[in-house]
Amino acid sequence: MNAQIQKLYSKAAKPERLIIGLMSGTSMDGLDIALCSVSESGADTNIQILKFKTGEYTDDFRAKIKAVFSKKEVDLQLVCLMNEHIANTHAILINETLAEWDIKNESVDFIASHGQTIFHAPKSLHQLADYPNGTLQIGDGDHIAIKTGIITLSDFRQKHLAAGGEGAPLAVYGDYLMFSKAGEDRVMLNIGGIANFTYLPGNMDAGAVFSTDVGPGNTLMDQYMQKHFNQFYDKNAAVALRGELNPQLLSALLDCGFFGLDFPKTTGPELFNLEYLTEAQETSSTTNISKENVMATLCHFSAETIANAIKRCFGVDAHAQVFMSGGGMHNPLLVTLLQKKLPFCNFLTTDDLNINPDAKEAVLFAVLANETLCGKPINFGDRKGVPSVCMGKISLPE
Repeated sequence: MNAQIQKLYSKAAKPERLIIGLMSGTSMDGLDIALCSVSESGADTNIQILKFKTGEYTDDFRAKIKAVFSKKEVDLQLVCLMNEHIANTHAILINETLAEWDIKNESVDFIASHGQTIFHAPKSLHQLADYPNGTLQIGDGDHIAIKTGIITLSDFRQKHLAAGGEGAPLAVYGDYLMFSKAGEDRVMLNIGGIANFTYLPGNMDAGAVFSTDVGPGNTLMDQYMQKHFNQFYDKNAAVALRGELNPQLLSALLDCGFFGLDFPKTTGPELFNLEYLTEAQETSSTTNISKENVMATLCHFSAETIANAIKRCFGVDAHAQVFMSGGGMHNPLLVTLLQKKLPFCNFLTTDDLNINPDAKEAVLFAVLANETLCGKPINFGDRKGVPSVCMGKISLPE
């Protein structure tokens, strides 16, 4: 047997595995690095976050990602180069972080890398009859494995596509394993660039679990802040709180076929971008309203789409335990609006479930890697969008 395969086998067979989960989302605020201790698999999975850090991106690196991000037409040479550049940068951040934590690379068993999404193209968005669902994450796993010396699992979304899914959202798998509780219906709401949630029924029936994107979380607000205020995001909703809701603009923003599609569904900045906002402003004759009013309305837009989706699942008087994660949970206006729109829901964060909400997405990929290494596909039933598969390609460091 190849020595590297033997090493993979031996590490997968350990009773407790140290796995680094990595996440770099559409917000591009940095690389989330979560060092996790994982034992067992499936419904018996036991995971503990040992260390967590967000490795900061430089403005130059972030600009380079944006040059290839969510564009139908892009320099193909640049995409090719960024596949390697992102992986090399992530490897450097991992090595620096492990040194900072005084942890030797060889003591880590696996890395689970999401990569950087640069384009998401489900059929519902591209509308091209001859083509399948598509998505592309770059940041090559082989480069990370070689430069860290750690076996790396990456490119998780392609198996989901191959098995009939849309490549997203993948939270359904990790949420079910980490957060299901008998006797309690839960909603795991992640408000990243795009907002999505997972429904976890209290009867523990995996066949009833589903995860879906619902619309924009932070992406439109972040894009608008970057263009008009030269700020990466609206910290503490300072700008939005100075503005007022414009009902005409909100109505135009909500006028989109995506919101009428059945669950589960996926979307991204390929749809919800500044061009989308401009069209809505022109349609509603609101091109001259103040930038603060635009930001306030965009925040209401995100809250409205999230609340409408939860009501669609649980009724107008929705009663649910809603556990939040993602950057949007730090937006006080957005959270207040959600509480007003869903008065019978109880809003908490995954901190209440002993998982740092800022680390949750990175931890998810550590869980997915653990299932690929040590588990087996969970039977989610024969349902569209939730294929019962294990995910991730394996890269060996030698």
